Amino acid sequence: MKDHLKILLQYLLPKHAVSRLVGKLAAAEAGALTQWLIKHFIRRYKVDMSEAAHSEPGHYKSFNAFFTRPLKEGARPVVDDPTTLAMPVDGAISQLAPIEQGRIIQAKGHDYSARALLGGDKALAAPFLGGDFATIYLAPRDYHRIHMPLDGVLRTMVYVPGELFSVNPLTASRVPELFARNERVVCIFDTSAGPMAMVLVGATIVASIETVWAGTVTPPPGKQVQRWDYHPDTAPRLSKGEEMGRFKLGSTVVCLFGPNKVALNEELEPGTPTRMGTSFGHLVQP
Repeated sequence: MKDHLKILLQYLLPKHAVSRLVGKLAAAEAGALTQWLIKHFIRRYKVDMSEAAHSEPGHYKSFNAFFTRPLKEGARPVVDDPTTLAMPVDGAISQLAPIEQGRIIQAKGHDYSARALLGGDKALAAPFLGGDFATIYLAPRDYHRIHMPLDGVLRTMVYVPGELFSVNPLTASRVPELFARNERVVCIFDTSAGPMAMVLVGATIVASIETVWAGTVTPPPGKQVQRWDYHPDTAPRLSKGEEMGRFKLGSTVVCLFGPNKVALNEELEPGTPTRMGTSFGHLVQP
């Protein structure tokens, strides 16, 4: 019954209004209040500050600055082998499997369409049908910058408006098509493995999703799908392990690859902890 009430409250809660209000508080440089929030958060979620470039809570003037804190140099070595994919984030595997009949597994008994995830564009989804996906959940205590699994050239970015349900494991197991209904930013890269999609999924009290080339993508930007296409000569080029975006408060990343392009590590399964820069899988040799 308790879990049922948690889900019911999410349907009733004015999620966007609450999230934007929290966003304003998180961005504020509120002195003693900000410091109290940061210290409470560290205690509540057992955040390991020893890896942070600045380990003292007092260094951070806003909660957002703390939440998106950089790590010490060398804290996340990136796998060198050019045929090995790098894990894009700290977190835990939610699901990882082939994309079958255009569907992506969300949780036991729930799936959703790759096309819907990418904003409804059939042509954008086509290269990933029959491919592979991995969904990685970032808990509040995790490092919240997102990095590249492979060298890539940005081809397209899409903002998809939507709900702001929580993306924790309980909600993923109860809310149908969660990742295809929440607000999200879709980034399509051309890589040595062909097209690769990195989908940054928003959630309750996720105040902002940013990319390194566009800055803040949401909020605001509205109730319509928005798309940006990039010319290969001027498109952002990012190396494996380089930061590509960040969440201001935690969420989920969904990675999509085309058929017979990559082999994701067999030991990865739901619940497996992930650490940015470690081996994610390898390229399939033609």
